[in-house]
Amino acid sequence: MQSIQLQNDSLVEIATFLIRRWSEKEDTVIEISSNIENKTRLKERKVIITSLEKRIGNDFQKYRQFRTSSWYEAMKIKYSEKILSDDHAFGFILNAMETQRVEQLGRKIWKGMDEEIIFNYSYMLVARPQLHTVYGKARIVEAFYQYFMFGVIKGEIQSSHFEKIKKASMFAKKIVNESIENNQKTSWIEKNVTQIIKILDIDSLLTIPISVAFMKAGMALSEEELRKVLKIIAKNKEGDFGSIDPSSIVKGDDVYEEYKVLINENKKNENKGFSSETVGIQIPSTKNIDETIIYDMSLINGLKMKFKEWKIGWKEQHLISGDEFDDENYIEGNEPFFSDIKKSIKTKIVILLDHSSSISSDAIEYKKATIALCEVLSFLKIKFAVYAFSTENRSVVCWSIKKDNMKWNKTTAKRLAQIVANGSTPLAEVYDKMFSTLQTKRPNIFLTLTDGEPSDSDAVRKRIKSLKALGISMIALGLGPNTVRATTIANNLKHLGYDKTMAVSRLKDIPNKVINILNV
Repeated sequence: MQSIQLQNDSLVEIATFLIRRWSEKEDTVIEISSNIENKTRLKERKVIITSLEKRIGNDFQKYRQFRTSSWYEAMKIKYSEKILSDDHAFGFILNAMETQRVEQLGRKIWKGMDEEIIFNYSYMLVARPQLHTVYGKARIVEAFYQYFMFGVIKGEIQSSHFEKIKKASMFAKKIVNESIENNQKTSWIEKNVTQIIKILDIDSLLTIPISVAFMKAGMALSEEELRKVLKIIAKNKEGDFGSIDPSSIVKGDDVYEEYKVLINENKKNENKGFSSETVGIQIPSTKNIDETIIYDMSLINGLKMKFKEWKIGWKEQHLISGDEFDDENYIEGNEPFFSDIKKSIKTKIVILLDHSSSISSDAIEYKKATIALCEVLSFLKIKFAVYAFSTENRSVVCWSIKKDNMKWNKTTAKRLAQIVANGSTPLAEVYDKMFSTLQTKRPNIFLTLTDGEPSDSDAVRKRIKSLKALGISMIALGLGPNTVRATTIANNLKHLGYDKTMAVSRLKDIPNKVINILNV
């Protein structure tokens, strides 16, 4: 089986495309996490998907699980009214029943998912704990979950408890089926959870042990072991799925074709591994966003004319030997020969845009200047990536506007256009989110555009020092309402350890300032 090493920002794009398509909700935000199990936050319209390195199996098997997890969370976005916390018995049981309900509803539309669902069930079962490792009455809840979801339990349990588990499982399945038949939703399911609690003879607030899905992360199953688990799942799920061919499921031919395309794209884009890629970076929605309002064509065209010579021009370079002798340079003790060389810009640059609340009043002009900068960088064929940060629901978010291997286009412009300026300036936290990306990509220049002082100066100093140790030139551009304030901000930033700080009071001057720091 061919291996794939996808970066998490690539996986974010894949999951964003799939989840928005499956859920039919174009404003859904996707995040990849190595610390959190698959989770959907309905109010925020946000899905968190567990990263590949925390899953069981080889690379292809991990991708299949990742893809199916994305489908389940998309179905929750589409069909669920609420999702409770899994840390207590009531929420744990409700969420299990909701998973079954949305699965049935989703399968009616996405019939091709059946084999992937069965495949995913196998790995879900493998990831569950042996019952003897779960203590107290939480063991009863775990046994119920296993029997309800998979039709089997891992280990032994008291016969009296097992009878309660079977009865509760049968009732739960009955409720789920009735909800489908009668077009009932989450709230109706919820009303019946209390009865399951009674049957199991447990407290609804019983604490459920923290996530167990990562217990065997990285472990690979042999094909023989996988087939054994698949046979169990196939037998127990036959009533719901009909005849199941374990051999076909193991192969996953349909998904492998999609997987091969990703491999090829991955090679083209020179993505070198997901293990060091950052997590916690999100891709903005582009639904109903009019990017034209942040396009200042006079500014863009003026800049392109100014820097046109950089695309087509030549410059003199003085050398020890060359085409022509320069006597003045010789007299001054410099290299006396010069040659005409084609101008080129080989710099790789990463740009981070501050979208804290302090820029909200000038957000349109700020975006216009940024768009103009990106248009010129694209025009000059400079390799660049763009990120932005803001605060949503009291949490800092780092947005991926444009990856370095993407073209600057209408879609990337829409991503920038939709970001709302909000929150403080938590630079240290943002640098943390970006660190592994920067470590992998190693840009020549990392430019931060900010109009305020960071929330934690000491933490920022440490992050800047770490990034400089990677050979990255750290530059900050201070934005202020006037020259004095902009210069003050730039000087304050300099004390944080940046290699260079600049100041700008007129937003339209941003492109010029940035272009002039590039090696030409």
